[in-house]
Amino acid sequence: MTAQDDIASVAGQLAELTRTVEEMARQLKALRERADSQQLRADREQERTDTQQERIDLAARELADVSDRLQAAANALRESI
Repeated sequence: MTAQDDIASVAGQLAELTRTVEEMARQLKALRERADSQQLRADREQERTDTQQERIDLAARELADVSDRLQAAANALRESI
């Protein structure tokens, strides 16, 4: 092999390596975008879950309050009889 052949061979290998790195970079970008999208969906789902839990907690407090008032009314009714 001549020096020119060696240079051509190295240039070809470098070009192939460059293409491989560019493809890996594209794949990494796609993976990152999918991960970001999944994280966004997970964050939204967590927000919905938190909102639902807040509503459940509020409903439970209201139900407990109504139960207490009904119990007090029943006790008052018993005492008046």
